[in-house]
Amino acid sequence: MQLKRYIVWSKNKIDLNDSWQKRWYIKQVLTYGRAEDVSQLDWEEVEMLLGELNLAPDIKRLWESYFNAKRKGSYIPASEKSY
Repeated sequence: MQLKRYIVWSKNKIDLNDSWQKRWYIKQVLTYGRAEDVSQLDWEEVEMLLGELNLAPDIKRLWESYFNAKRKGSYIPASEKSY
């Protein structure tokens, strides 16, 4: 996989088949990634791993809020909102 330097700057490649490296990569994307990077993640996997990622408190709260709203059905994607 081609790594983006603003997400992963300490390695040239990672093995996403290795569970530790995959969790680390997801954490990096959620912390440093851009919208297009975050959109490439598997949302079910992110939700399942959220408690294990050791994210900064603000970032963890953001994603917990997102998944809670989505579960309750109160999340409306920006593309479907009428302003």
